[in-house]
Amino acid sequence: MHFEFTADQLELAKRVPAFAQEQVAPGAAARDQASQYEEKLLPAMAAEGLFGLRIGTEYGGTDRDAVTTGLVLEELAAGDVAVGYPVLNAALIGGVLHANANQTQKTSWLPPIAAGEAIVALCLTEPEHGTDAAHIQMTAEPDGDGWRLTGEKTSIMIGAYATHGLIFARTGDEGATGITAFYAALDDPRVTRTSMNDLGSRAARRSRLVFDGLPVGAGEVVGGPGLGFVQVMRGFDYSRALISLMALGAAGASLREAYERAGSRQAFGQPIGKFQGVSFPLAEQATLVHAARLLTYEALWRNDAGLRHRAEANMAKWWAPKVAMEAANQALITFGHEGYSEDAPLARRLRDIIGLQLADGTEKRDQTRGDAGIVGARQCSLS
Repeated sequence: MHFEFTADQLELAKRVPAFAQEQVAPGAAARDQASQYEEKLLPAMAAEGLFGLRIGTEYGGTDRDAVTTGLVLEELAAGDVAVGYPVLNAALIGGVLHANANQTQKTSWLPPIAAGEAIVALCLTEPEHGTDAAHIQMTAEPDGDGWRLTGEKTSIMIGAYATHGLIFARTGDEGATGITAFYAALDDPRVTRTSMNDLGSRAARRSRLVFDGLPVGAGEVVGGPGLGFVQVMRGFDYSRALISLMALGAAGASLREAYERAGSRQAFGQPIGKFQGVSFPLAEQATLVHAARLLTYEALWRNDAGLRHRAEANMAKWWAPKVAMEAANQALITFGHEGYSEDAPLARRLRDIIGLQLADGTEKRDQTRGDAGIVGARQCSLS
């Protein structure tokens, strides 16, 4: 087995942390308190090429693989989890459009995403349809040569910033085959946005979007009518691994700070790290984070190799955020009362990781759905 990253991946793994430390981490607390990105942030991320990771070079992207995308998101999340969401969305939606859109659509849609001119949101979840996404109720009513979208989407990450959305709506009978995917502009008065007051990742502005007859044309259908869920959703089968790495990136940053604290803080005449009650829990959490990271990168590697990887991605999503929560909590405990203050990044990271436990499916999903569920992943074939 080979566990090393390629030279290209290692180069990016050095460049992105530098960007995260210089332009992401310093403003994380202010963004969290203000519940918004600063104006210069998204353009700076675009200049780094972070929105074109899964988009071909012919459309202005960098055509990176899943493992490399995971590396980028892990390092960004170490600086600020909230900043990872627009990159995650661009990678997932850009990849889906690259695989399913026709040539005219790709030429029109992909370059603006890669350049950061189009900030994209995944508009799938509805108030009564989170896990059971195949039964969404938003309607796409025929209107001439196109449709009008009516209904509500909720828990849409970066919904307050998004200029465009990959929107799932019902054009046919009940069930997955009645759903069509549309890629459409959201800057329209018939789309009302309401930001949510969240526990963590506040700057990412998770939002509720209400569509009041938004017009979409035949040219905005992705993959064909009735194929939105069946075809397009296949592009998201590795997204849980990416989300897991965001959680692990935040946890890793917290553990590194805890180790530094354990080496510098003096108590009873020696560094507190000399006491087993401090060092042993940190060593245990570091081991678990490392193991979860290996599992997560295995899922991404299998995706790149064209191998089955849904079970591994589901396992990673079930376990890695749980591990990350425990590790971040242990780091906070190592700092004691100072870690409990919002003046330090530990509490913010802990809040942010909680959101990643919810993203793309919670731990306690329907176990009867086989490889579609998080817990159900334990019932899947590993081959």
